[in-house]
Amino acid sequence: MEIKKSLFDNLQNFFGFDNFKGEQEAIITNIIQKKDTFVIMPTGGGKSICYQLPALMSEGTAIVISPLIALMKNQVDQLRGFGGTESIAHFLNSSLNKSEIAKVKHDVLSGETKLLYVAPESLSKQENIDFLRLITISFVAVDEAHCISEWGHDFRPEYRKIRQVISNIGDQIPIIALTATATPKVQQDIIKNLQMTDSTLFKSSFNRHNLYYEVRPKRNVVKEIIRFIKSHSGKSGIVYCLSRKKVEEISEALKLNGIKALPYHAGLDPKTRADTQDKFLMEDVDVIVATIAFGMGIDKPDVRYVIHHDIPKSMEGYYQETGRAGRDGGEGVCVAFYSEKDIDKLAKFMKDKPVSEREIGTQILKEVIDYAESAVCRRKQILHYFGENFDEAGCGSMCDNCRAERSHFDAAEKLKTTLIMIRELGEKFDDLHLLNILMGVDTSQVSAYQHNKLPYFGSGKADGLLFWKSLLRQALLNNYLSKDIDNYGLLRLTKSGSGFIDNPHFLKFVMNRELGSMDDDFDDPDQQPAGALDTELFKMLKDLCKRMGVEKNLPAYVIFSDPSLEEMCIHYPISIEELKQIQGVGAGKALKFGAPFVKLISKYVEEKEIDRPLDLIIKSAANKSALKVSIIQNIDRHIALEDIASSKGISYEDILREVESIVNSGTKLNLNYYIDEMIDEDRQDEAFDYFRSSEVDSIDIALKELGSDDYTREELQLMRIKFLSELGN
Repeated sequence: MEIKKSLFDNLQNFFGFDNFKGEQEAIITNIIQKKDTFVIMPTGGGKSICYQLPALMSEGTAIVISPLIALMKNQVDQLRGFGGTESIAHFLNSSLNKSEIAKVKHDVLSGETKLLYVAPESLSKQENIDFLRLITISFVAVDEAHCISEWGHDFRPEYRKIRQVISNIGDQIPIIALTATATPKVQQDIIKNLQMTDSTLFKSSFNRHNLYYEVRPKRNVVKEIIRFIKSHSGKSGIVYCLSRKKVEEISEALKLNGIKALPYHAGLDPKTRADTQDKFLMEDVDVIVATIAFGMGIDKPDVRYVIHHDIPKSMEGYYQETGRAGRDGGEGVCVAFYSEKDIDKLAKFMKDKPVSEREIGTQILKEVIDYAESAVCRRKQILHYFGENFDEAGCGSMCDNCRAERSHFDAAEKLKTTLIMIRELGEKFDDLHLLNILMGVDTSQVSAYQHNKLPYFGSGKADGLLFWKSLLRQALLNNYLSKDIDNYGLLRLTKSGSGFIDNPHFLKFVMNRELGSMDDDFDDPDQQPAGALDTELFKMLKDLCKRMGVEKNLPAYVIFSDPSLEEMCIHYPISIEELKQIQGVGAGKALKFGAPFVKLISKYVEEKEIDRPLDLIIKSAANKSALKVSIIQNIDRHIALEDIASSKGISYEDILREVESIVNSGTKLNLNYYIDEMIDEDRQDEAFDYFRSSEVDSIDIALKELGSDDYTREELQLMRIKFLSELGN
């Protein structure tokens, strides 16, 4: 009773909470009683209080082993904010200088410090071991304990040495291990490695009821992401990418399209990363585009969406990253984009790794593929992966699969046959081998075991691969089979599986979705999307071009080219900002000529009650805009076009095309220094007058009318560029 009162008093006084969440009270009581404790609690469940509160209540200093400097700093700052003194919590890591280390050690020795955060690398240094032997240690908390296991998503070899170091520091020091993601296999590894066989296990449900899960085929992914973010305007979100290069590209694309976004990855200097993190927490930016380096220990409760541009390497990684959404219990949308190309890339990364690591990596990746391609409730699949059974009726349509129309099939007879086949083969093969037998694929392994001579060989061809993948996946999810993860993912019959052979019953399974083949064929920000051209609007815009041309004494095509008008008829821009997104328009032309066009389109959309698409053409990202900027700078410095082309590794035709594109978008370029060298004054005047009076924008017709003996195609292209730049921009 006394402990209970003290717990609640401290919870109220220090953290300002009136009640504990879930099993927090039981966990804290267990630690205070000096018992080894193993806590598996999802992100947002309140793990930190489980070791912070008992540390404040116990004699001595608690050592908290944490993998990331950013995570330590974040927690130490919070504790100092709660406790009111600098000395109550410290961290000891490679970011400190000698005088800072001396200050930490002084506060710890004087008994003022209740929590000392250390990285596993710092913990194993002899000088730190010697120092820790001098103090009273209340307990050791191993945060992110899944880092111990090779089967965990953030394996850190230094975590393997923790037990040995603790034993060197002192006997009978209690340990609390904490993780937000742990499969049964990872749990075993943690317990074995930390020698915590007598520990009390506290495992909360992994179900995050407020998160909505969705997997989309990877098509036009940049546009899809921009469209999604704009439909969640003003809300905080994270976009995860696998590579630093992709982080920079996506971040740039978002910024070019008016979204407040910043990149975050390990290649940026620590100050930039810290500033980016602070801007996100303070809501100066809405979106962080990041590699998995971002997120650990980020205590932002109102992240409203997490997008995976690339499918993650593991289900643990996916669960932890999506878990950063909706930590306050509010809306949390989790969208992942999936394509076979991504899977191929991840598989290639593993080729150079040692065999055992490759085997583990392949199995972990396979779980992600099965999750993405299956039509079964996403929540059921996630929870099954973490050893938790879930009735999909409880999902409440909080995943795309539960919301979708799905086709079912009668599985009883085929499941029974498959289970018998697995039993007859001695339960010694994985699903890929079984699929090859059923589909009649004669691989070297199939023929080595002479399984090509079995009656089962090719017996499932008529049903198709999708059918058998669906059946095996759901046999696992419904516990008729189990996967022996220690032995290369071999499939074993469970008690239910054996029982089903003897007493089969009516059973319906869901057919998988064909997501894997939907590769990102169209992911080019500059590419115009397919769309029906509104011919009525096109005629109206052409007429407006002609009227404005007469008014300004310019050919109609100088106002806006036909390709630009066509795109306006697909996307219906109704503001100058939206008009700038149209190919060949740009800020200059939009401001100079755009107002009447936007007015006409806006009125047309209203009268015809047109449902406008949200996904306007995406402005080209850094790699393409950088080339244009460089060309403009070189022209300003009066460098010959041939030399610019040569320095950029492109042809003369390409440089003319790029310059035309710049001018068409409304940027004024002065090429007189170059044209005067190439074309004499009389021919310049003649060509200029031709373009002023011509009603069509065609170099072929110009060449015909002016004479190919007098002009080359390139000369007329240069003159048209000069004409458009001087009169149109």
